Amino acid sequence: MDYKEFLESKIELAEDSGFTLDPQRINKALKPHQRDAVVWALKGGRRALFESFGLGKTVQEIEFIYQVLRRYGGAGLIVLPLGVKQEFTRDTRELLGYQIPEYIRNMGELYASAAKMLGYGTPEEYQDMALDGRIYITNYERVRDGDVDPKKFTATSLDEASVLRSFGSKTYQTFLDKFKGVPYKLVATATPSPNKYKELIHYAGYLEVMDTGQALTRFFQRDSTKANNLTLYPSQEDEFWLWLSSWALFITKPSDVNPEYSDAGYDLPDMEVRWHKIPIKYGDAMDRDGQYKLFDDAAASLSDEAKIKRESIDQRVEKMLQIIRESPDDNFILWHDLEAERQAIKKAVPDAVDIFGSMDLEERERRVIDFSEGRVKYFATKKSLSGSGCNFQKHCHREIFLGIDYEFNDFIQAIHRCYRFLQREKVTIDIIYMENESRIREALEEKWKNHNHMVARMIEIIKTYGLSDSRKPERLQRKMGVEEVKIEGKHYTSVNDDCVHWTRQMPDNSVDLIHTSIPFGNHYEYSSNYADFGHNEDDERFFEQMDYLTPELLRVLRPGRVAAIHVKDRVLFGNATGTGMPTIEPFHADCISHYIKHGFQYFGMITVVTDVVRENNQTYRLGWTEQCKDGSKMGVGCPEYILLFRKLPTDRSTAYADVPVAKSKEEYTRAQWQIDAHGYWRSSGDRLLKKEEIAEISVDSLQKVYRKFSRESVYNYEEHVALAKKLDEKGKLPAVFMVVAPGSWNQMEVWDDINRMRTLNTDQSRRRKQMHVCPLQLDIVERIINRYSNKGDIVLDPFSGIGTVPMTAIKMGRYGYGIELSSDYYRDGLGYMQAAENEVDSPTLFDFLEVQNEENKENK
Repeated sequence: MDYKEFLESKIELAEDSGFTLDPQRINKALKPHQRDAVVWALKGGRRALFESFGLGKTVQEIEFIYQVLRRYGGAGLIVLPLGVKQEFTRDTRELLGYQIPEYIRNMGELYASAAKMLGYGTPEEYQDMALDGRIYITNYERVRDGDVDPKKFTATSLDEASVLRSFGSKTYQTFLDKFKGVPYKLVATATPSPNKYKELIHYAGYLEVMDTGQALTRFFQRDSTKANNLTLYPSQEDEFWLWLSSWALFITKPSDVNPEYSDAGYDLPDMEVRWHKIPIKYGDAMDRDGQYKLFDDAAASLSDEAKIKRESIDQRVEKMLQIIRESPDDNFILWHDLEAERQAIKKAVPDAVDIFGSMDLEERERRVIDFSEGRVKYFATKKSLSGSGCNFQKHCHREIFLGIDYEFNDFIQAIHRCYRFLQREKVTIDIIYMENESRIREALEEKWKNHNHMVARMIEIIKTYGLSDSRKPERLQRKMGVEEVKIEGKHYTSVNDDCVHWTRQMPDNSVDLIHTSIPFGNHYEYSSNYADFGHNEDDERFFEQMDYLTPELLRVLRPGRVAAIHVKDRVLFGNATGTGMPTIEPFHADCISHYIKHGFQYFGMITVVTDVVRENNQTYRLGWTEQCKDGSKMGVGCPEYILLFRKLPTDRSTAYADVPVAKSKEEYTRAQWQIDAHGYWRSSGDRLLKKEEIAEISVDSLQKVYRKFSRESVYNYEEHVALAKKLDEKGKLPAVFMVVAPGSWNQMEVWDDINRMRTLNTDQSRRRKQMHVCPLQLDIVERIINRYSNKGDIVLDPFSGIGTVPMTAIKMGRYGYGIELSSDYYRDGLGYMQAAENEVDSPTLFDFLEVQNEENKENK
């Protein structure tokens, strides 16, 4: 395929693996939005239904499986939380008119049921046979513990599938393997994410839409200062939502699917959320060292949170009683988390009916049904037991939360047991918390706000594109390519374009040195453009794209000259590979093979050591504690490498370059030669900063950075004003002191370094600072340019980023040539190149003095 076809093949939408069904064949009991959702899911084959509470996910799950079995035969399986099977039983019989799904505890019960249904044979005879037409239900524990084998079923559905949201959970890891290869898979839940968007991709992994590790790389940026702290790339947000909508359906009401559909009966009632803050005593708390402190803070640690919960039970139960007494005619759900809370509730409200984890499952289910049908007035339960799947809206519109925690998903699920469609009363939610749990409340409210934003974003996508995927590639293709920009200075050329496209236009043998840090396979994405080399699903695809670039680099490089390629091996985490332990991908070795394949001559590798302590903070794989537990698990730190390649010279008898890189021994000493020739280099780690990074620096650090810059640079008033304006827009230009004050060139007479800004949150803000994803250190670049180029040579970086290589080339008397796809990085890099050129060309006081000295000599 040509390069354009290759880029177009990158457009990621979930592929359809199902079949097209005439909507008229759907059960007439389904409402229009339910019918459309089932037809969409059947066409996709492996899909997610993320629908608001009360929109009828139950009948959609049953109909989805029924239609698959009707077409292909076999058996269907619905996995659901304990206590909600009555919902499926009732809807199957009363709404759809199908045979009631049978609950099974293990595969033996399934085979026995098949033998009984057909009237002949033994259960053993059915173990290897297709079981035609039956739908079975079971609970998550039965599948997770191996009693029920999902691979024996043609179609499966996970009801209240939010258990999959946690990547490292036992349920997620188990289900990923157990359901792998099942032809038709559905997940259904009303809250697909507790506001961390990355958790949505765990569903994609389960549905085999995209590998979880690949999706993390594709859409999320990593905080290089802390492992697992991932946030959605702002530039990738549109594409992320479009990709998500190709396999997941978000709807809050029927008209979200089709504006012609009526929302009658789907109007949610009013809801009042009442927060009850209970005051605390001050001065009684003590830290672990025996020192008194003002109060325990629940947000400080898990132990503090648990302590506050234990010690405040009586106060919170008393508040609960007060709320109940104010509304004696209402039924209440009493949500709690601790066993001690359940016992306190039972003591305070003897009429309350409770359930708990060790209770007999049949008895637990009976009590849930009694409350849902209005035979019980007060129901005490945990969110983990009744927070998913249960429908209590018919007889209850009051809920009391005896306490709060950070688990938003459980919290919002519990609220919607009553706050859902078909609720006729105003819903009142009473939330009791202690004064020193205020930060937990703030976190819950923030997650609630973000959750609403997420749902609104998906509804916008559905309304724009409908359930058809036909228009989505058009939207995604708008990010194909970039408007070409080329700016030339006296000492540089800066290009905003796809490096493959641009290098194809460059003359043969026109570059003296290539020095670059190539994208690290599929490890990072630098832009939302499909030409981005980091925008590949795996290393195979990455090197396939490199196959279009590397021959061009060989062509434009002068004979005998060097390409110095900066790379780093990559840590592969055990929860993504299935090994359970971190392993290392030898990316540098793959790169060597790639460049050799295209005609470059490999002649050495420079190893740049890294800080193993800092690396461990990023990956958690080299910890001292783990080393002491089992040293066999520990590897070593990952250094960086500069791979050295050469284009063969025209005359191979001496192997000298057509234009040698010659140095005098006076300027290039034996001492420097010995250090450079060593294969082991160290680096200061210093690098360039993006404007966004400067704007994110804490105010006190910003003052120091600008002061240093101001002392060492030629002053430019316009740039000074522009920077201050940008900081003001970012909220970084305080009204009470000056952040970007000019630095003094005379420290003897003017002191400019008095720091009046020391605050307690300085370290916290530094930890939150986002670092450039793959920095290339300045001193490494300087050494490579000095060693492998002459003054006046053209130094090319096809992945210029923020311009480290061309800027350094300019400062070292070479001609910098940078190509960058990202418009944001390009603008930053151009600024650095222009500043470097101004610095090189700007007359200085010494220049003036030299001219005067020459004039004085002539006059004499």
